[in-house]
Amino acid sequence: MPDHDAILFDYWRSSASYRVRIGLNLLEIAYQSRAVDLLTGAQRGAENLARNPQGLVPTLAVDDVLITQSLAILEYLDETRAAGWLPADPVGRAKVRALSYAIAMEIHPVCNLRVARHVVSLGGTTIEEWMKHFITEGFSDFEAMLGSNPQRRYCYGNSVSLADICLVPQVYNARRWGVDMDRFPLTGAISSHLENLPAFAAAHPEKWRLQS
Repeated sequence: MPDHDAILFDYWRSSASYRVRIGLNLLEIAYQSRAVDLLTGAQRGAENLARNPQGLVPTLAVDDVLITQSLAILEYLDETRAAGWLPADPVGRAKVRALSYAIAMEIHPVCNLRVARHVVSLGGTTIEEWMKHFITEGFSDFEAMLGSNPQRRYCYGNSVSLADICLVPQVYNARRWGVDMDRFPLTGAISSHLENLPAFAAAHPEKWRLQS
């Protein structure tokens, strides 16, 4: 399946889908979008389960294969298209992965909407309180991981990495839930720079909802 036949099964507000849209845009891969409506439970329907046994989004159909999990998709694209999202040296790769995982494997799973809704159903908190608490906690750690260089425009090095692709969708979620991003000046500054790059801007959920 050539690039122009790529299909992304996603949902406009899914941060994992947002990551993959950014990656595809950075590589200038044309693709078709097929919406999987999370609000109606379409992700648990037979059609989506057939391509994504976890009942999640996104799934990318490319190169005659179906790939699930956003970081697996992005690393596949990086490896097959020489995207350069992971540094060439082992230490650099480890640092970029650590930053990426701090968001995708620490903040994101706890703040997944199905997790938050279940916690709220048990009583004692609201979705807003839950989201603000864990995103704030996660970004406090992330800010410390970035270091102290106020001039940096990327999470690592001088170009877009996997960590940057993970960061912007999580900042979008933070703003959505009313997190005070002024507490994280470096994280916010990097995200603001990235958000103005065409590939990131075109993948923004609000713009994508209008296009799809």
